Amino acid sequence: MEDFISFFSESDPTNVSTSVKLLLVLTVLSLAPSILILMTSFARIVIVLSFTRTALATSTIPPNQVIIGLALFLTFFIMAPTFQEVNEQALQPLFNEEIGIEEAYDRATTPFKEFMSKHTRQKDLELFINYNQAERPQSVEEIPLSILVPAFVLSELKTAFQIGFMIFIPFLVIDMVVASVLMSMGMMMLPPVMISLPFKILLFILVDGWYLVIKSLLQSF
Repeated sequence: MEDFISFFSESDPTNVSTSVKLLLVLTVLSLAPSILILMTSFARIVIVLSFTRTALATSTIPPNQVIIGLALFLTFFIMAPTFQEVNEQALQPLFNEEIGIEEAYDRATTPFKEFMSKHTRQKDLELFINYNQAERPQSVEEIPLSILVPAFVLSELKTAFQIGFMIFIPFLVIDMVVASVLMSMGMMMLPPVMISLPFKILLFILVDGWYLVIKSLLQSF
């Protein structure tokens, strides 16, 4: 324990550099959930997958663990070029002591800003710029994260709900048809959901629904 404390108390440049790297890693790990949810494609993916499960009327199938896990790996797949650029432009030069922490931060945020700006509506961005009474940025690099991140999340929510609405339409038609048939047969006491569920699952299997949903999500980015 004393050796561990003395490691951080010594003024040797090597130890100081290692301490800064360790502090940086711990900071990134503590912020990783927020970065993953708010600055990547994770929010859109998990919302669309949840909409799909709700449209199928299978409240627990697939389980939450499967949806979160699939959304997580799809996020890593979509964000791989961004993560690689951050590693090459910021992390590796910082660990090799070629640049300082401030420059590494600027280099690391630039790829995320470029990704988020591509999927942020101008209307949402102007909302936070006007509310903050900030000067209009001339480039993506000049947009502060405090403005870009909420604008990006707002745009992602709208996009996810638009995709979810399109997924709901065919299943809604099935519910309406089944309810009309049951009513015409005088079977009003029989829950339509019980009858329409097998037809929903059958339709979803025939059109290869999960493939189409994942394909649409990948193409949206």
